[in-house]
Amino acid sequence: MKLILRFLKPHWKLCLITILFVIVDVVGALIIPTFAADMLNQGTAAGADFSALVNTCVKMLAAALISGVATILGAYTCSDLTSKVGADIRSSLYKKTLRLSGADFRSFGTASVTTRTVSDITNIQFALLSCFQMLFPVPVIFVVSLVLTFQKDILMGVILLGILLIIAIVAGIIMKSTAPMFRKLQKKLDTMSKVLLENITGVRVIRAFDKESSEEQRLNTEFSDYAGTAIKVNKRFAILDSISNFAINMFIILVYTFSGFRITAGHFQIGDITAIIEYAMLSLFFLMMAQMVILTLPRALECCNRVSEMMNFSPTIADRKNKWAEEKENCQDVLTFKKVSFRFADADEYTLKNLNFTCRRGETTAIIGGTGSGKSTVASLMMRFNEVTDGVVLLNGVDIREMPQSQLRERLSFVQQRAWLFSGTIAENLRYGNSEATDEQLWHALSIAQAKDFVEALPDKLESFVAQGGTNFSGGQKQRLSIARALVKRPELYIFDDSFSALDFKTDAALRKALIPETKDAAVVIIAQRISTILHADSIIVLHEGEPVGIGKHEELLTNSPIYKEIYDSQTKEASEHE
Repeated sequence: MKLILRFLKPHWKLCLITILFVIVDVVGALIIPTFAADMLNQGTAAGADFSALVNTCVKMLAAALISGVATILGAYTCSDLTSKVGADIRSSLYKKTLRLSGADFRSFGTASVTTRTVSDITNIQFALLSCFQMLFPVPVIFVVSLVLTFQKDILMGVILLGILLIIAIVAGIIMKSTAPMFRKLQKKLDTMSKVLLENITGVRVIRAFDKESSEEQRLNTEFSDYAGTAIKVNKRFAILDSISNFAINMFIILVYTFSGFRITAGHFQIGDITAIIEYAMLSLFFLMMAQMVILTLPRALECCNRVSEMMNFSPTIADRKNKWAEEKENCQDVLTFKKVSFRFADADEYTLKNLNFTCRRGETTAIIGGTGSGKSTVASLMMRFNEVTDGVVLLNGVDIREMPQSQLRERLSFVQQRAWLFSGTIAENLRYGNSEATDEQLWHALSIAQAKDFVEALPDKLESFVAQGGTNFSGGQKQRLSIARALVKRPELYIFDDSFSALDFKTDAALRKALIPETKDAAVVIIAQRISTILHADSIIVLHEGEPVGIGKHEELLTNSPIYKEIYDSQTKEASEHE
């Protein structure tokens, strides 16, 4: 509830207007049967007054008109309110997601984050809409209908009160029993989303290994589990619906049974029977609608808990609240690792140990090592996607933990091994790091990244369509566009995390040659598996099982680092065999 109240608060005026319209609608709906009963009583009475009958008719029409207008306006303002609240929650949750570190994000899971952002908030929005339109009117209609019924006849009021209490108790019992089921449904929805995501993204692997039937069985199992729980919930819906219908019919029977005696005794008139039945029907109708809402509330509350869990989650990597340290001007040492070690929170051993190196302006620092040596983890520490366990990482002489993450990343350009492009146009993707870049700057970056020729060959050139993930381009084309995007930003530090692996040797060489004058005022870090990519680096760091086992230039390492020489020999031999 705190989550809902938090996001309702900015829209309190619209909330009050919606409540006002709902009250007018409900009161109007209950007054109409009262006027109808008065007309019937006036029309059947001896010496009926026609003018009084017409007067009551006009009042009833006015009440119907006011109630109808309130219904329309109430529905509009309610939809507007819940849409705004849903949009605010979704926007806030998305912003919180962007602040999560890689480890934080993995702890929730992609499927769960997606479900919470889309499905859970939709459920909250629907529940809020239903509460305003079907749950909030219930206490109002109960009070008004009971007051009007007791005014007509005390016995009929007691009967109506008894019926309403019975249905309310049954609804409470059923809601309590279904709450755990709805929590189970949401967890199963997460599992289904995860399995579906894996099957959609990994469809080529599934087909390549001829695993369609086993994956289909796996999906059917998840769907069946979800369906089984949903069926149990629906059975409780059916039970409550049957009890409510039975109660309504019982009340009508009781009214008709006792009304004859009460009319004969002079307690009320014949027209009052229709009013009492209408009060009961409206009360029980809204109660049934409320029951449907109440039965879905456990699910909505679980969705609120899941969204609140993410909203209230404290990111493991966060900006400090103290005053930010000022960077040194014209600092030649752009990035420095001092005695840096790193261990994942759920790991027993360190992934990286005792890293000491400096990336200087105008120089290229390369990092090489075998699979699992921790190369990409070094890049994540530079970007502060992970926090160092020991030691310190300095940017322009300042601990990166002492500056806002936005300030840090403004100074960096990162190109990862798996190139990712966003849906839109080539120009929009290239301007991702610099929205003010001109077309000339875009073409220049494309030229450096060896992507100009294939972009010029496209019919729409810079305005050519890019599918989500860049799936309408080859791996090498996506990689070159990602490199061009990094160049457009013109940062102080370029980080290329095995970004040249998808390029052929000729393109790789041409790109690295073009990069030298382009990055003369910045530091460059190249993480690579191919030694040919880093031959001319100013400093090469050799990693083995997370530890630096060699630092120097190519010629020095061939002499002083057995591991580097082993990598060099294996790649040289492989290249000669391919020739």
